[in-house]
Amino acid sequence: MNKYSLCFISFFFLFFFMLLNFFLSIYFIMQEMVLFLEWEIISFNSMNLVMSILLDPVSLVFMMFVSLISSSVIMYSKSYMSSELNLSRFIILVLLFVFSMILLIISPNIISIILGWDGLGLVSYCLVIYYQNVKSYNAGMLTVLSNRIGDVMILMVIAWMMNYGSWNYIFYLNFMSNDFAMKIIGVMIILAAMTKSAQIPFSSWLPAAMAAPTPVSALVHSSTLVTAGVYLLIRFNNLLVDTMFIKVLLLLSGLTMFMAGVCANYEFDLKKIIALSTLSQLGLMMSILSMGYYELAYFHLLTHAMFKALLFMCAGKVIHLMNDNQDIRMMGGLSLYIPLTSLCLNISNLALCGIPFLAGFYSKDLILEVVSMSNLNFLIFYLYYISTGLTMFYTIRLLMYLMVNDYNLLVIYNLFEEDYIMLKSMFILLFMSLVSGGGLSWMIFSYPYMIYLPFNLKMMVIYVSLMGMFMGVLISNMKIYSLNKFMLTYNLSSFLTLMWFMPSLSTYGLNYYFLNYGQKLLMNVDMGWSELYSGQGMYKVIKYYSLVNYIYQMNNFKIYLYSFVLWMMIYFFMIMLL
Repeated sequence: MNKYSLCFISFFFLFFFMLLNFFLSIYFIMQEMVLFLEWEIISFNSMNLVMSILLDPVSLVFMMFVSLISSSVIMYSKSYMSSELNLSRFIILVLLFVFSMILLIISPNIISIILGWDGLGLVSYCLVIYYQNVKSYNAGMLTVLSNRIGDVMILMVIAWMMNYGSWNYIFYLNFMSNDFAMKIIGVMIILAAMTKSAQIPFSSWLPAAMAAPTPVSALVHSSTLVTAGVYLLIRFNNLLVDTMFIKVLLLLSGLTMFMAGVCANYEFDLKKIIALSTLSQLGLMMSILSMGYYELAYFHLLTHAMFKALLFMCAGKVIHLMNDNQDIRMMGGLSLYIPLTSLCLNISNLALCGIPFLAGFYSKDLILEVVSMSNLNFLIFYLYYISTGLTMFYTIRLLMYLMVNDYNLLVIYNLFEEDYIMLKSMFILLFMSLVSGGGLSWMIFSYPYMIYLPFNLKMMVIYVSLMGMFMGVLISNMKIYSLNKFMLTYNLSSFLTLMWFMPSLSTYGLNYYFLNYGQKLLMNVDMGWSELYSGQGMYKVIKYYSLVNYIYQMNNFKIYLYSFVLWMMIYFFMIMLL
C-alpha cells in the first residue's frame, strides 16, 4: 500500500463525514430535534453495558467543523510531511486524535467522555514528541502532565457521580444543581476544562506543544484539543451558572487573555506567536462562557477554529520555505514571492483581529457588545477591551515583520509557491474563514441579536483596534529594546516576556524542592552516614587493624624478640592461672 493512499482514503472519509454532519445539523436545527441513542453492547442477566450517544445541533455542528479541519490537515500533510518515512503512522495518529475528539463530542456520559478526553491527551503527547529530541520530550512531558490534572479531576467526577443513579450527567444537570455533590462536580469540571484549555495557571504547556509538526499544531493546538475544555463547560453550563468558582474562572480567563496578548508582542518565534494568540482567544471563550453566554462561546469557538487552522497552515508553509527557520526577524517581503500563501495568511490574520464581515468579526463583536451590556466591574471590561487591542497589536506586528520588511535570511534564496496540494487545503479553510461567521450566525441564533448601546461604547471595539494597529506599526519600526529601556525596567519586561514566569514555575517551581531534598538526602545519607556505618566504616576498621598487624610482620629483629617475649609471658601467665 502506497504511503499516500492512506492520506486519500482518510481525506475522503472525513470530508464525506463532514458533509453528512452538515446536512444532519441543518435538519436538526430546522426540526429543533435532539437524538439520544442508547446502544446496548452487552446484556448479561440483569447487568447491561450501554453506550449512549447524544446528537443535537451543538455536537453535530462541532463534529462538522472538526472533520472539515482534519480532512484539510490530512490533505496538507500529504505534501508537508512528504519527506517523512513513516507517513502512515503520522496519519493514523491524526485519525486516532479525530476519533477521540468525536467520542468526546457525542457522549452524554462521563465514562465515555474520559475515554475521549484521555485519548486526546495520549495522542497529543505522541504527536508532540513526533520529532524526537530533548526539547520535544520536555514539551511532551509538560503537556501530558498538565493534562493529567484534568484527567484526575474527571476521574474524581466519576467517583462523585456514584451518588446518583447513572453516569449520564446530562439528566442531572438541571434538577440536581443545588445539590452539594453537584457543586463539587462543577468545581472539578471547571478545573479539568482549565487544564485542557490552558488557562492560568496551566498555560505554559500550549506554547511548549509547538514542538509538534505544523499540521498537528493546525489541528490539535488551535481548533480541537484546546477547545475540548470549552466544549465540556458548554455541556455543563446549567450546573455552573451561579457558582462562586465560575467567577474565579472569569477572572483567570480574562487574565489569560491579557497575558497571552502581551507575550505575543514580545515573541519572535512564528509558531509561538500563533500559539499565544490561540491562548488569548481561549481566554475570550472561557470568560464569556463564565458570564453565562455559552452560545457566544460556542460561536467564537467555531469561527476561531477555521481561521486559526488556516493561520497555522500558512505558518507551516512559510517555515518550509524559510529553510525550516521560525524566527520572524529573518523573514520579510513574503508577499512578493508567495502571493497566494500571503493572501491566506493576511485574511486569517484579519479575521483574527475581527475586521468586519470576516469570520472573527461576527463572534468577537457580539461578545464585546454583550460585555458592554452586562453590569460587570471595570477590571473585566478593561481586560476584554485591552486584550482586543493587543490582538490587533501583535497581528499588525506579525504582518509588518512578514510582509512589509525586507527579506532577511540568506543572500541566495529560492522562494516559490510550494505546491498546489497545500494551497487547495488552505483554500478550503480560506473560504470557510470568509463565510463561516455569517453562516453560523444564521444557523446558531434563531433570532437576531439587536444590542443598543451609546455611540462611544458601540465604537469602542473600533477605537481599541485602531489604537492597537497604530501601536503595532510603531513598534515594528522601532527597536523593541529601546521601548523597554524607556518605559519598562528589565525585570518587568522579562516578566512580561516569559508568560509571567509560568513555564518556569510549572517546571522548576514544582520539582525544585523535591530534587533539592533528594540531593541533600544523597549527600548526607547515601554518601554520608550509611557509608560510615556500612562500606567505608568497615573498610576503615579493617585497614586500621591490618596496619597494626603489618607492624608485627615487619622484618625488624627488635620487634620480633619483643613479641616473642610478650607471647612467652602470656603463655606462662595462662599456665599459672590454670
